[in-house]
Amino acid sequence: MTARVLAVHAHPDDELLATGVTLAHFVAEGAEVHVLTCTLGEQGEIIPAELEHLGAERDDALGPYRREELRAAMAEVGVNSRVLGEDPARGVLSRYRDSGMAGSESAHDPRAFARADLDEAAALVASVITEIQPDLVITYDSRGGYEHPDHIQTHRVTCRAVASLSERPPLFAVYTPRSWAEEDRAWLRANAASTPAGWTLPDGAFAASVVPDEVVTYEVVDPDAVPVQARGVRHHRTQVIVEPPRFALSNGIAARFSGREGYAEIDPETGDPLPGGPRRPLSERL
Repeated sequence: MTARVLAVHAHPDDELLATGVTLAHFVAEGAEVHVLTCTLGEQGEIIPAELEHLGAERDDALGPYRREELRAAMAEVGVNSRVLGEDPARGVLSRYRDSGMAGSESAHDPRAFARADLDEAAALVASVITEIQPDLVITYDSRGGYEHPDHIQTHRVTCRAVASLSERPPLFAVYTPRSWAEEDRAWLRANAASTPAGWTLPDGAFAASVVPDEVVTYEVVDPDAVPVQARGVRHHRTQVIVEPPRFALSNGIAARFSGREGYAEIDPETGDPLPGGPRRPLSERL
């Protein structure tokens, strides 16, 4: 029987930036891989100047554009893609709207995903899980990777969805071992001379998802997946600049395509990581 994997993400591009190595790796291994995206990312910052008119403050047409970016990116990687509450027959592209960053005016929009009723949203996610019957589900940690309201809500909703099922697939959250994060920054510094003009190197505190090494009990390490990941990310041109082996978001801060991603199994009742032994390949759970 073909193994099935479901990754639940907040916005288009999150799936490849957070779990792209994993998605490409499992596709290459012959698994049936699905991505469920909870919003269309309508509040995203737009990099190409010629597309600025799509922004929420002007034409407010970024959502449909990013849906097509997502469709192309997932086709590139070989992943099945759907958006939460999408109903093409009725012309509905998404049930919920991108909330924007914490404290922004858009977060108060009644359509914002961060304001969604947890039971309603979880029921929608649970129906997708029931349909796909994945062998494992992937989402964010309780702090949403970098504390974006929609990422945190995605974690909450996915946990509640899995907890509501009589037969629960194992649920995993994305975490980065601190040693990996330090190695990536060291690599970026050592190769600073080839950093694209205008980009800066990361400094300061790590993202919330960077944790002590022992928290991360599963991993996907596959440098061969990076070219596939990078080709997929290129389709998200409104949000990401791709210059392998690096990429940058609209802030121009360089990040590395590292070829590895870390995980911990989490308790869907609490959202907390479960204790585990030595780190091992995530594929062992398929």
